[in-house]
Amino acid sequence: MPTSEPKAVRTAHERGITTLTLDSPKNRNALSARLVAELGEALETARSDDSVRAVLLAHTGNTFCAGADLKAPADPGAFVALMRAVVAHPKPVVARVTGHVRAGGLGLLGSCDIALAGPAADFAFTESRLGLAPAVISMPLLPRMDPRAAGRYYLTGERFDAAEAARTGLVTAVADDVDEVLAAVLDGLRRASPQGLAASKSLVTATVLENFDRNTEDLTARSAALFASAEAREGVQAFLERRDPAWVW
Repeated sequence: MPTSEPKAVRTAHERGITTLTLDSPKNRNALSARLVAELGEALETARSDDSVRAVLLAHTGNTFCAGADLKAPADPGAFVALMRAVVAHPKPVVARVTGHVRAGGLGLLGSCDIALAGPAADFAFTESRLGLAPAVISMPLLPRMDPRAAGRYYLTGERFDAAEAARTGLVTAVADDVDEVLAAVLDGLRRASPQGLAASKSLVTATVLENFDRNTEDLTARSAALFASAEAREGVQAFLERRDPAWVW
């Protein structure tokens, strides 16, 4: 009898903190339909569990999230719903990042309330190099990032390090010992009341949620149109074939 495929998201719980670990090494924790669905289900379970004070989003391997799974992509609407679920979750969601984050993975990271990065973490908005744009991920990111930095990295696709990510507002803090900082953050969350956390979170996420409510339909349509374009097909094919796309000079 064939064995079932291992879960893409592992769940653990300790002292009020539910840890959701992205564990899909074959595709570098890319946003496949399976990973997006499993993460959404795990967040919903944590929402209704009174023993959960906060959610920690972690990862295995050297990649937090490689962005869209180009071979088995999640539906854009499902991914938008996942990002909004993180932002609207009544419990704080904390990200622990010690590896690479690319494209759509930055949207997942930017949806979290607190993001802590280790020195080996690095980041890139690679969409423009594929004939795409950081469309739907703009909803959680643009209200939080420095506008000049977003302009540069959206357009160029350059890779930048954890210190730059902290400077631009993409992550909360960078530390050589990320777990030391994480322990202090989780201790603070454990000491807070559930009501106090939910009410405080609603204050700092209000603008982001307004952005989702105002722009989801338009940006989802834009994203779908870009993915369906001939230029994006060339960009994705070039990426999969490890060559430059036709427009590179």
